[in-house]
Amino acid sequence: MARLVLSVLGLSASQSQSGAYALILQEETSGSRIPIIIGSAEAQAIAIALEGLKPPRPLTHDLFVNLSQIHDISLLEVEINKVEEGVFYAQLILKSNKGTIKMDARTSDAIALAIRFQSPIYVSASVLKKAGIILDEKPKKTQDFNKKQGIPPKEEITKLKVSLAKAINDEDYEQASIIKTKINKIEDSIKG
Repeated sequence: MARLVLSVLGLSASQSQSGAYALILQEETSGSRIPIIIGSAEAQAIAIALEGLKPPRPLTHDLFVNLSQIHDISLLEVEINKVEEGVFYAQLILKSNKGTIKMDARTSDAIALAIRFQSPIYVSASVLKKAGIILDEKPKKTQDFNKKQGIPPKEEITKLKVSLAKAINDEDYEQASIIKTKINKIEDSIKG
């Protein structure tokens, strides 16, 4: 069965379901995208890993990683291998001293773990054909924060980093993710 590499493009609020999020995965060669609707808790777990945030207490996926490391288990890869009636199915491919193990997992959990383990994410060609979307979209220009907000970007970044630290300390990870995204956009606009 042919497999293709996916990367996590991002998360956005779902247009179709209130309180849900769309996890957007992108196939690296064709640019085809797979939107997967997930809950807010799952989105938060993925956003925290994507942003590289370290919560003061470990979250469930972090516990899984810690336990795996203690028992010398590594996540080799994640494979999204089936989609039925809009539900995606994934497998974790793990390596332990007993050999290679395949485990069924919710796709959102598998992605959250793949990010934490820095493991590749694959999709079967049949799933990509069935659920993939090809967008004919030109990239948008990065906003010029100097003109739009009237605040020098370095001062804005400093203010946002203070807010980010407070959000993490308060365990408000959704707000922390939003702030981190703003910081990244400003830093990208500076690079130019």
